[in-house]
Amino acid sequence: MILSELNGVIILNKPAGFTSHDCIMKVRKIVRMKRVGHTGTLDPDVTGVLPICIGRSTKIAEYITDAGKEYIGEVTLGFSTTTEDRSGEVVQIKQVDRVIDRSEILAVLSRLVGTITQTPPMFSAVKVNGKRLYEYAFQGIEVERPSREVKVYDIELLDERTTFSGDQIKFSFRVDCGKGTYVRTLAVTIGDMLGFPAHMSKLVRTRVADFSVSDAVTFEQLIALSENGTLSDCLKPIEAGVSNLPRLIADEVIASRIKNGAVFETPSEMPAMTEPTAILNRQGELLAIYQAHPSKPNKVKPVKII
Repeated sequence: MILSELNGVIILNKPAGFTSHDCIMKVRKIVRMKRVGHTGTLDPDVTGVLPICIGRSTKIAEYITDAGKEYIGEVTLGFSTTTEDRSGEVVQIKQVDRVIDRSEILAVLSRLVGTITQTPPMFSAVKVNGKRLYEYAFQGIEVERPSREVKVYDIELLDERTTFSGDQIKFSFRVDCGKGTYVRTLAVTIGDMLGFPAHMSKLVRTRVADFSVSDAVTFEQLIALSENGTLSDCLKPIEAGVSNLPRLIADEVIASRIKNGAVFETPSEMPAMTEPTAILNRQGELLAIYQAHPSKPNKVKPVKII
């Protein structure tokens, strides 16, 4: 396959020390293509699943970003940092001066399941007045940060101890969460609820949408595939990137009209269609993303033509 014809999603096993932008630049060099984009920022300290869209699949990057994610994190109680993870400067120190029972941690975690409110950390990519928060942070400027609701679907303690003791306490947990959830902020919240400053000392993203660590490849593996001319072997199809969306199959007549961006009557099998819906042909190929027309009742219009 000619490199310019590559379309699909690379599931990168991101190493520590790389920003998401670093990963994009490196993948661009490996695949020798400019049309490459990531599906949501991962902090440099965070490792694990980073879907990277190649070619036409860049059109569906936002739908992968919006899908659910799973992380395995480690909380350290005893001190907090400016970045809420281990890379920041220490802000507050308070030795853990009591034994914490397992049931207390489980109770705290259970209270965090559902829709919760978070305030993004200063060292984050959230924009305020047109600038990223981390830009203000690097200049030493504190700005008001808008709180927002995020969803935590499940959270599980990954430590078998019945009691936790020591000047600093560490324990791991797995969290299944929605778009925009800051797991390092979740770690700080866990500490606050237990009565101690805390930070996220380790974090691995294990899943994005239906893409898991078992699907992921390293930079070294990508380079080897490129040198062998078999990069397409590691590409997930574009259709896999919209697996979380409702789907409709179009016949040949409708499929040809979809390619030209036609507006249609709302399909009887999906009368609401208030959410983006993937339209595929009978061969299972993604043609477009459609949604209810904002101004024409009983009509649907294309959001993306693939």
